[in-house]
Amino acid sequence: MRKASRLFEIIQILRLARQPVTAAMIAEQLEVTVRSIYRDIAALQAMRVPIEGGRGIGYVLRPGFDLPPLMFSIEE
Repeated sequence: MRKASRLFEIIQILRLARQPVTAAMIAEQLEVTVRSIYRDIAALQAMRVPIEGGRGIGYVLRPGFDLPPLMFSIEE
């Protein structure tokens, strides 16, 4: 899975979760290492995605976050 797809999937997992989700749970779903998830979460946070989390607790996406709409042409 490409990194861009994985970042999108992480956001989707967190959006649908009703409770904090651990890096191990995300890694298992996406079939990658926990270390990859840590790097991806850090990358998303650097892009100002409002992800909060703590060691042993898991990650949550603050309410109200929506991805901006994408505008593609017919060819794209």
